[in-house]
Amino acid sequence: MRAPTVRTRRFIGLAVAPVALLAVGLLVWQGSSAAFTAETRNVGNNWATGSVTLTDDDLGAAAFQIANVTPGQTGSRCIKVTSTSSVAGVVKLYVARVGAQGLENNITVSTEIGTGGSFGSCTGFVADGAALPALSLAVAGAQYSNYSTGVLPWTTAGVASGESKSYRVSWVFQTGGLTQTEIDALQGKSASADVVWELQTS
Repeated sequence: MRAPTVRTRRFIGLAVAPVALLAVGLLVWQGSSAAFTAETRNVGNNWATGSVTLTDDDLGAAAFQIANVTPGQTGSRCIKVTSTSSVAGVVKLYVARVGAQGLENNITVSTEIGTGGSFGSCTGFVADGAALPALSLAVAGAQYSNYSTGVLPWTTAGVASGESKSYRVSWVFQTGGLTQTEIDALQGKSASADVVWELQTS
């Protein structure tokens, strides 16, 4: 058997060097990729809107439908307003429309907020202490015409099963300070108004 020549030994030596470097590189890669790991997750994140619902117990009927009103006549009715909302908010009362047919300055209304009573009867109504003093329909409609100027704020808690407040509205056909001629001129006149309770989220 012939001994390797000098050229052959040199070639073998050069071939072995890259193989050795590759083996060392693999060992280093294996060593650097082996590590302890840990993680934690907060899964299932989701966002959904709440809902606001406001109803009253008037069954679609107007609180006041009074014909043949005479000077000094008065009356009152209650209405129960219920929120079945899933979020908190503030309910305000305002006058959305006044029909001015001659009595808008003579029909005055005052409103109290409380508990008890219903659209059918004010029996059991207990005022909370907050009240809107007597104002003519014309003044009430001008001063409290939208939510931002609304009155008697009621802060709801967001009870989906329902939370309620009652309102007692009293009216008077006011003719104080008028002459008999001015009073007689009111015959055949009328006035109307739409009262709104609006809930907005806080």
